[in-house]
Amino acid sequence: MGRYLVEPFDSSDRYATERYQGAAGRNWWRCDPSLQLLMRRHLGDGYAWAEPHLDRLGALMGGPIAAHAEETDRNPPQLEKYDKWGRDISEVVMPPSFHAARDALMADNFTSPAFAEQARAHGADPAALAAAWTYLLDQADIGMGCALGTGGDMVVSLAERHAPDDVKQRVREIFANGDYSGEAAQMFTERTGGSDLAALETTAEPSGDAWSLTGLKWFASNANGSAFVVLARHEGSVAPFLVLWERRDGTRNGVRIRRLKDKLGTRSVASAEVEFAGAEAFLLAGPGSGSGLGTMMKLTNASRLGVAMMGAGIARRALTESLCYARAREAFGRPLADQPLMRRKLAELIVEVEAVQALVFDGHVGPRLRLAPALIKLRAARLGLTAASDAVEVHGGNGYIEQWPVARLLRDAQVNPIWEGGDHILCLDVRRAMLRENAHEPFLDRLAAAVDRAPSGDWSLVRGRVDDLGKAITAWSSLDPAVAEARLYPLAQFMADVYAAALLVEQAGWEERAGHGSRKALVARLYADAHLADHGPLRGLDRPADDLDHFDTLTRGAFTF
Repeated sequence: MGRYLVEPFDSSDRYATERYQGAAGRNWWRCDPSLQLLMRRHLGDGYAWAEPHLDRLGALMGGPIAAHAEETDRNPPQLEKYDKWGRDISEVVMPPSFHAARDALMADNFTSPAFAEQARAHGADPAALAAAWTYLLDQADIGMGCALGTGGDMVVSLAERHAPDDVKQRVREIFANGDYSGEAAQMFTERTGGSDLAALETTAEPSGDAWSLTGLKWFASNANGSAFVVLARHEGSVAPFLVLWERRDGTRNGVRIRRLKDKLGTRSVASAEVEFAGAEAFLLAGPGSGSGLGTMMKLTNASRLGVAMMGAGIARRALTESLCYARAREAFGRPLADQPLMRRKLAELIVEVEAVQALVFDGHVGPRLRLAPALIKLRAARLGLTAASDAVEVHGGNGYIEQWPVARLLRDAQVNPIWEGGDHILCLDVRRAMLRENAHEPFLDRLAAAVDRAPSGDWSLVRGRVDDLGKAITAWSSLDPAVAEARLYPLAQFMADVYAAALLVEQAGWEERAGHGSRKALVARLYADAHLADHGPLRGLDRPADDLDHFDTLTRGAFTF
């Protein structure tokens, strides 16, 4: 109140802007009952110790971090190419808002080794808390999530295995604050593309006990980092190499930034074209380890889960903004949230967001399934985009304006289906995992076990679809190779549908047994009905309106105003 002038035509309460508080400024832990339930389940006895930390984190993400994200989006990184003498310094200058956000996040970093040690001492799972940290951060700014978490685990893991001792020590010093410290970058993509490794042109030549790298990477995110994993051609194959910003002797390494990318979104992470001009590098592969690509691909699956979490974070933020706006905005004499069509859309968003939330957290803290990262990213990255688009539509014309937060969500969300492999690359990875590793067998076992932990009631639809999925995989395996490849996308979608439904059923069973009610069972039934049921010739028009009849129950469990 008082910050704007009251004009003759805006005396109605409909124009009182204080009624339109969105997500920013709220405590995102306190307003998210679904996340609270999830943490109770995964933390067990450690929840009491962790809850104050999560509450503090919710205030941080919904307050300063969200505000800094908007400022950084308006004032993105700049490249200072040359110093006053015309020498190439290739310095990425990050805005003050980025540094303020990063400092605050590092001061309250749930992914740091020190915090993980505290969590274990109090009986709390560090992986679950790290997942909650990234989930809340990604609601504020997936660009910052990328800047802090781009390949840190890959750099540290590969360096520990293969780098010389003195280089290994330097890497340890660089990542003293943990993998999520913003010091890493992955440099794979070239002008020929990022998925076809045979087309890579960057080369590595022996140089003493190190290597000399020459080539150009076309799209490298977090170019202001200090340690890079770079793919290069080496003795007829492709291998990962470690490149540091400085050489062993402390002088500037042969790394040049040609220009920063003028991107649609994620402006808080500096993405650049990076040239290697005889850069000192270290092979991240050793005797008996092959090219090192196998190890790197396992670490890439972790990165895929990170991108999936970004999609889930954007979807959650889009849901929050939509609920807040629909509750305040009036049309035809009543709030949007009281109108049946809008209730249908909001109920659908709630169910889809909680399904993806179940997927991403299972990927981070559940059993390590070879198929999981590709399937989870396939579903979560796409939902982030569609949910952001829905949020723009809920806001109407306001949603298309950059002063409102959902326009940035939509711009940012578009990158997630691209990062760490598009939909088709993910489907090819699903095929590879099934054909080479029989990865579908433990996956199907996981789904069956999840449904076995169902709450009371009839869950034959989900159980039957687990069986049907097994039959579908068997049928797919007998197809002509070209047809089988073309059918990979619907098969992967079927897998993701059943995976999410089984996890929601499992959550509902835990919720019931722990005495927390039966709301998650409602979510599971609505999801199964939408994704697994055969709605017949009437397309489900004759089915019960559970989404409308139980709208208040769905909303109360999704968001606390």
